[in-house]
Amino acid sequence: MAKIELNNIDLTFSIRQTRKITLKEWLVQGIFWNNPAKKIHALKTMSITLQDGDRLGVIGHNGAGKSTLLKLMAGIYPPTNGSRNVEGNICSLCVISLGFEPDASGWDNIRYRAYLQGETPATLKGKIQSIAEFSELGDFLNIPVRYYSAGMLIRLAFSIASAVEPEILLIDEVLAVGDLAFQIKARKRMEQMMSKASLLVTISHDLQAICELCNRAIWIDHGAIRLEGDVRKVVEAYRQCATNSPGLHTAAA
Repeated sequence: MAKIELNNIDLTFSIRQTRKITLKEWLVQGIFWNNPAKKIHALKTMSITLQDGDRLGVIGHNGAGKSTLLKLMAGIYPPTNGSRNVEGNICSLCVISLGFEPDASGWDNIRYRAYLQGETPATLKGKIQSIAEFSELGDFLNIPVRYYSAGMLIRLAFSIASAVEPEILLIDEVLAVGDLAFQIKARKRMEQMMSKASLLVTISHDLQAICELCNRAIWIDHGAIRLEGDVRKVVEAYRQCATNSPGLHTAAA
């Protein structure tokens, strides 16, 4: 049984803005230079419950907090307040390059990343060759990944991330996977994963795709849920607001 339960979630980031200081400033202020952190309230009092069979689309303007929510669901960000409860195997296609060791070979990184996804030496043994073949990297798998181009690294990352059969699938539309031919192959792989997953959460600005793929939707506005429920009703409300407010799609402060 797959389940995601977020109860009164808040997520706040503390960011220190750095600037160069002069020797005079350092001598006057001493080593305890006052550099207060800026607080960013990224997600605000969110409660979401998802069960087997749910297909949730997440929509909202750029900077609304959509990708942040997906990363919190994946466990990349811990909540500042509230609780997160997830049951089921997760495949997160949002930060797929996370967990690579630049000085290790492609083969070694397949193992490292696969273990982070919950594989064991026994379960990976039957998958590692198919992961390598899907990546189409050939002999490049024998060299450290620090020498890979950005496209090569993304291809390897996607090949590893999509090798699992997840109960919970999290997809961010910003995923870009290699050249056109590989993108077509990757899209087919994602469609297969989406059909098999018990629970799906996806982010997209393609409102038609959200309506076709999902049965539920949430509209996030400046880190808070503005509307949730039937996918077509939420999408239509968002579309109407976007039409009446052209500035809706600008990044949030």
